[in-house]
Amino acid sequence: MCLSAGNDGDNLTAVDDIDPELVVESTVRGRSPLTERETDVLRAAADGGSVEELASALFLSTGTVRNRLSAAIGKTDARNRADAARIARDNGWL
Repeated sequence: MCLSAGNDGDNLTAVDDIDPELVVESTVRGRSPLTERETDVLRAAADGGSVEELASALFLSTGTVRNRLSAAIGKTDARNRADAARIARDNGWL
């Protein structure tokens, strides 16, 4: 059994359902810098397709897709969206 501190740090709560593999993975790889929507767009972009195709599949405007891709590329310090997808996949963020 593990114990978890509450928001005030004084109250402890038992936590029984922790996946040990998830703990190791999140500790080793770190938290993703990508938002949920950036991750969704980057995951779709990793499979190929134009911005228009991604926008249609994700029910987003083309401008939103471009913005999310640009943010993901910047956050991963990638050269392009394929590189961003590779970096995200290598780090376990996709």
